Amino acid sequence: MKKLIDNIHNCNVCQEHLPHGCRPVLQVSTKSKILIIGQAPGRKVHETGVPFDDKSGDNLRSWLGVSRDQFYNPELFAIMPMGFCYPGTGKSGDLPPRPECAPQWHEMVLAEMKNIKLTLLVGQYAQNYYLQEKAKATLTETVRNFEKYLPEFLPLPHPSPRNNIWMKRNEWFASETLPLLKELILSNLSSEDTKTSNF
Repeated sequence: MKKLIDNIHNCNVCQEHLPHGCRPVLQVSTKSKILIIGQAPGRKVHETGVPFDDKSGDNLRSWLGVSRDQFYNPELFAIMPMGFCYPGTGKSGDLPPRPECAPQWHEMVLAEMKNIKLTLLVGQYAQNYYLQEKAKATLTETVRNFEKYLPEFLPLPHPSPRNNIWMKRNEWFASETLPLLKELILSNLSSEDTKTSNF
């Protein structure tokens, strides 16, 4: 795994397409229990090199009911975005993750993680890639029907503050889905893992 991570950190496959250069960001371990597959690092994460080190991360940790220490423990949580590098900004926010990244690296990383019990698919890019024809026509439908994808996958909307309007339009997510999500996180971590949790 260490050699693989070193190879990823040295990757420059997408260099010509990345206006801010290559800085792959991920958190993985052979001992990881829960895998989070998101979109791609934003500008702040690109600067710090720490995954979900922004408002989206604050929201996601709240959804999961875990502390920062737990979240950044790679033996508990692996974080592997669809694109490891910041893709830059477009007219309506960050650009999509580079399409070269997941086919290049994901399968090799997954092969090293034998202890994953649950994979969270955060956002439509991850859901379409991993669920393929099983994904519904919209992210909302996919998330609403999350139980169909268990126990392997659990689809989630992106926790960006930009999605506050979506949250208001879909109040069922906070009232119905998030309590079940917290229960699933708790059930997939040991009592030792959750001693200092927010549950």
